[in-house]
Amino acid sequence: MPVPVPQQRAVPAAEASNGTDLTLLVIEDDPAGTFSVPELSAATGARVRIRAARNLTEAGRLLTDDVDCILLDLALPSGDRGAEADGLATLQHVLRIAPRHAVLALTAEDDAELAAEAVRVGAQDYLFRGELDGRLLSRAIRYAVERKRADVTQHKLTESRLRAQENARLERGLLPTPLLDGSDLRFAARYRPGRSRALLGGDFYDTVRTPDGTVHAMIGDVCGHGPDEAALGVELRIAWRALTLAGLCGDELLSTLQQVLEHERESEEIFATLCTVDIAPDGRRAGLCLAGHPAPLIARQGRAAQLLPYEDGGPALGLLPRARWPRRQVELGGSWTLMMYTDGLIEGRVGNGTQRLGQDGMVAMINRQLAEGLAGEDLLDAAVTHVRELNGGELTDDVAVLLLDRDQDTARDAAGHRTQNGGRGRSIPRPRPGQVSPAGAQRPPL
Repeated sequence: MPVPVPQQRAVPAAEASNGTDLTLLVIEDDPAGTFSVPELSAATGARVRIRAARNLTEAGRLLTDDVDCILLDLALPSGDRGAEADGLATLQHVLRIAPRHAVLALTAEDDAELAAEAVRVGAQDYLFRGELDGRLLSRAIRYAVERKRADVTQHKLTESRLRAQENARLERGLLPTPLLDGSDLRFAARYRPGRSRALLGGDFYDTVRTPDGTVHAMIGDVCGHGPDEAALGVELRIAWRALTLAGLCGDELLSTLQQVLEHERESEEIFATLCTVDIAPDGRRAGLCLAGHPAPLIARQGRAAQLLPYEDGGPALGLLPRARWPRRQVELGGSWTLMMYTDGLIEGRVGNGTQRLGQDGMVAMINRQLAEGLAGEDLLDAAVTHVRELNGGELTDDVAVLLLDRDQDTARDAAGHRTQNGGRGRSIPRPRPGQVSPAGAQRPPL
């Protein structure tokens, strides 16, 4: 049905949307070719440019990113062969092919119910043919465009809020409460996702003390970044804790974790690196397993920091189906600091060139900070801060660092205190994202 040509009227400047030109796509079945809409010029010099399509096929060709609004005749036949019109079905089709565009529904004056239903389905507004004129059409177009922008903004805000809630749940899984009651070890950790993924990444860690007094620590890194990798990291961490509390360690534990990864990953290209340490109840010895992960750093009292042996490590989880991960016994000594980390800490740049910090550079950096008298929380803070400074800003890769510290004299005093108090120890709080939590302290994020 041909639409009457609206009378051209001046539009007040307040209604002209600050003089911004808009493009209107009119979808109207007009076999005679007589349908037209005049150019709508506003008092500010803004105008509405018109494109016309007689069916949905033409509309698809004319629908480009510069179209701001679509005027759809709900009486348009549902097919190109003149099939009976189904206004709402046609509208739903247009909404599917133009999800970012404002849509105005055009219908007859006696079809108010259909017009209201069109708005419920997704149109920004409706117009009646008999009441259509230049002023009304211009106002309706600009109103529809602004309403669509507001709807899109609200949708993005809702998505952002839901994403933040999802990230918070994932972070609670990635950053667990260490189970160290009864241990004389001090614990600190820092977790910072890479700069392009503001909230989460694929790094994870955990620390638990089993009933026999052994302290087990783990740190890992799922290849890739984002919520899928973070979710897989959470699964691996929870599986590690459950298997450790069930008594598994070394090759048996890592082989089982590999099975978990193989079942849960989205593709065969996904793998994870892992480092596990089990510290004997007396705190002087530990078993070390490496699955494609950087070796921990140890600083013993009165000696320079160095890397623990890494020659006997195995491949990353998920690379080889029948891999093995030997457990190496290492001597820790009486007083020591053990730092476990992901590769984000050592892969940052040094200056503007291509040089990376690397493990040797990290060891040298830690030794300088130890010489300055830094320890525990302060040492961890200084290390992460300095790596970021060397990189010239936020690191591109995720960073997780875990620090376990033992002082022989303090451990001896703590053992006597536990004996006097029936073996009761102290709990250690859970670290928050971007914060360090050594033995009950919380520090603000860098």
